[in-house]
Amino acid sequence: MERHYLSYLNNVIVRKWEEPALTNYGSDEEYTFGEMAVEMLRLHSLFRLLGIQKGDKIALAGRNSARWAIAYLAIASYEGVVVSILQDFQPEDIAHLCRHSDAKMLFVGPYVWKNLQKEDLSALDAVIGLSDWGLLRGSEVIQEKMSHWHEAFRKECPIGLQPEDVHFSADPDTLALINYTSGSTGSPKGVMLNGRSLSNNVETGMDFLPVPPKARLVSMLPLAHMFGQICEFLYPLCSGCHIYFLTKTPTPSILLRALQEVQPYAVVMVPLVIEKIYKKNLNPLFSMRAIRWFWKTPVIGDIIKGAVKKQLKKSFGGNIKYFLLGGAALNPTVEDCLLDIHFPLTIGYGMTECGPLIGGNHPKNFKARSCGRPVLNMQVRIDQPNAEGVGEILVKGENVMLGYYKNEEATHQAFTEDGWMRTGDLGTLDKKQNIYLRGRNKTMILGANGQNIYPEEVEDKLNNMEGVGESIVVEREGRLVALVFPEETVARQLSLEEIQRMMRENLQKLNTLIPGYSQVSDIELKEEPFEKTPKKSIKRFLYK
Repeated sequence: MERHYLSYLNNVIVRKWEEPALTNYGSDEEYTFGEMAVEMLRLHSLFRLLGIQKGDKIALAGRNSARWAIAYLAIASYEGVVVSILQDFQPEDIAHLCRHSDAKMLFVGPYVWKNLQKEDLSALDAVIGLSDWGLLRGSEVIQEKMSHWHEAFRKECPIGLQPEDVHFSADPDTLALINYTSGSTGSPKGVMLNGRSLSNNVETGMDFLPVPPKARLVSMLPLAHMFGQICEFLYPLCSGCHIYFLTKTPTPSILLRALQEVQPYAVVMVPLVIEKIYKKNLNPLFSMRAIRWFWKTPVIGDIIKGAVKKQLKKSFGGNIKYFLLGGAALNPTVEDCLLDIHFPLTIGYGMTECGPLIGGNHPKNFKARSCGRPVLNMQVRIDQPNAEGVGEILVKGENVMLGYYKNEEATHQAFTEDGWMRTGDLGTLDKKQNIYLRGRNKTMILGANGQNIYPEEVEDKLNNMEGVGESIVVEREGRLVALVFPEETVARQLSLEEIQRMMRENLQKLNTLIPGYSQVSDIELKEEPFEKTPKKSIKRFLYK
């Protein structure tokens, strides 16, 4: 990787100066590529006024929005360090991460700001509102400086700025981002990524999933999470895509309306969403004996599959060329259905520590049950594989983090002596370097006879059964027990006795689908949903 992603952004700004770049869906707030560039320069002026230096940390916490994106790009192109914090962290955690990261400023959205304890932010020089760039907290000196901001900017950036006058750049090898992990197995850690990692991720997106002309995209994943940050923001924007941000919690009705109106070229989501769509819309279809029979019939089956594909694409706006899933394993039954109808499915593999991409593929090259091949400038190997070829996945390459901020012990533990990073994931590689995940190293259960049991594989099958909302499998005194939170409609409509009977039937069916050594002895119902991280992963470490 020789180019910084900002060089791609420069080219797009010049080429599309008057075309829309960023829009808050459902409002009239919209920025062309030229207006976006001017706002970035406006914030550069603010940074200089407040004494911000290259390498200073600036935190960013708020819901997805055009101004979130502009603030991010302004910090990056000023060669500051973005500290992206998930807006769903608890207020005290957000304040703690601002202190831990040594941030000098905080850009914050109104949803986050209203819950923060202001006295916890005393270490910050300034707190700036994302809704209007207004000063929310700062000393009298800062207030005085802010009062001269617009005058200073007019002197630095006269009216009539031309596209060729804009040039954003940064050193790819310096620290560019501290991203705090969501901590599904413990406390958050500050992952340090340089510009080279981010740029290689952007180039991977461009290479694997090229953005067509006049493309539009709906940004629904949290921008502070690396999956959304790369796949719904940096790589599409640097390719000239017009991005629509869902500034409110993306309820099904809001999301479906946005997809219909925007008609995006791609849909990026976590598997949970498509699994719910499958359960609600396609499961009833496959419960019909005639449909199941005709599905495998050459001519009639093709007609039915074509109709299902057309309707599914229509529900996502009708224009999608790529359906990209990541962040968790996709239920095999759902995956088989999508591949059967030739849906443009591809599943990626990554982690925050790789900014995030490790594996990926174009839909035409996607292999069932895999999560792609190693992306550009990345190597993958399996450490100490067992007889089945399963071992810990190790990675090396340009995407890999610099380490954990102010945590040398965790950084040391994350790498082997010869420089490979431990992912903590278990998997295999085939001859064509396709990556197949089996589970997390920390969650693997060692069976009584020494077999490796991967609870995620059992959960995938259980989650697709009647009445199951979500589940995790745990070990208790040598036995496997499935903890299940029922679907909301089932919990509402059926009695406890009826649900328990349904789960007993599920248990019998489940154990016919899995090997004898991973048989589940019991299903235990949970009255409350599982506690989750901000990226909606179950906090497995809380359940025994």
